[in-house]
Amino acid sequence: MRTTVAACSVALLLSGVSPAAMAQPARPVAAPTSAASPQTPQSPATTPAPQGATPAPDAATPDAGFAADGLADAAPEPRDRYEKLNRGIWGFNQLIDRIILKPVSSGYRAIIPRVARRGITRVFNNLGEPWSFVNNMLQAKPKRALLNLRRFVVNTTIGVGGLADHATKIGIRPAPEDFGQTLAVWGIKSSAYVVLPVFGPSTVRDGIGTGVAFVADPYQIAINQSDLSLWTKRGIGIVSLVNARANLTESGADSFLQSSLDPYAAARSAFWQRRTAAIANQDAGPAINANATNSSAANPTTGPVTDAAIAPDPFITDDAPAPDATPTNPVAPQGTSATDGPATQPDAAVPRP
Repeated sequence: MRTTVAACSVALLLSGVSPAAMAQPARPVAAPTSAASPQTPQSPATTPAPQGATPAPDAATPDAGFAADGLADAAPEPRDRYEKLNRGIWGFNQLIDRIILKPVSSGYRAIIPRVARRGITRVFNNLGEPWSFVNNMLQAKPKRALLNLRRFVVNTTIGVGGLADHATKIGIRPAPEDFGQTLAVWGIKSSAYVVLPVFGPSTVRDGIGTGVAFVADPYQIAINQSDLSLWTKRGIGIVSLVNARANLTESGADSFLQSSLDPYAAARSAFWQRRTAAIANQDAGPAINANATNSSAANPTTGPVTDAAIAPDPFITDDAPAPDATPTNPVAPQGTSATDGPATQPDAAVPRP
């Protein structure tokens, strides 16, 4: 199943153990003294505060600059009630990715030409259109379901099974959906954040959606009922997994996690943003794994989905940027314009927030 296998690649990438949390030690507080009041004699600095007195305000308050640097203890994520267990599974997934999946996907990228990898990605995306069609119908979104149907027909015929994405070129935009999104539209809450072994970031609701896809995805049903040998079926799944992992590397996911102080927390935040955008049908995907898989339940993003944060899709257009290009920093440095070019006005003339 394309959705399941591609979800594995995301899980195996987003793995890491956060650095130890740091907090500022509380400073000792001396009892206040008064030299100006004639009625009260001056008290020694070591005299304890009277019983019931309120301690000095800075006794338990972290230094403002210390907290601003991100080193103070962060408030726990209320939706990650199983964080300790999740981090353990996260570390296990990282180990699997480091010793198996990432080396294999690196060799895959070195051997298979990029144009061929792009075609393979399009084929698996095309095979996911029927499942998106089913979920759009279950969500009472016939217009989006029609987009899935039109894309599947166009890309399967003139696109030679999906090797070419002619549907996008003629203006039929993608409308991906999965059963987790369907449950959300039906009003079922996402519940707690969980990290599944191998499958990676998810929620209780999306985990149920993944299980339903095992038995209801038309692509999965077709594979299971085909006359293909067992090894051929496994080979298709392995190719899908390795290809999706290679796409993650090209889209900048590795760099995103490596640059994070706490990769686990960064990926968790990215998961929530990506999932919220998917449920809201913000189909223009972010830079990370925008088109590697149709399963939005397991795809992280680098930040809020805005026009400035959306990267071009290298798997749809033929004039995509180089796969290993470093993503542009969205924050322009002081003295430059928002387009990373030299400022056209003197620095003093630029309004400050």
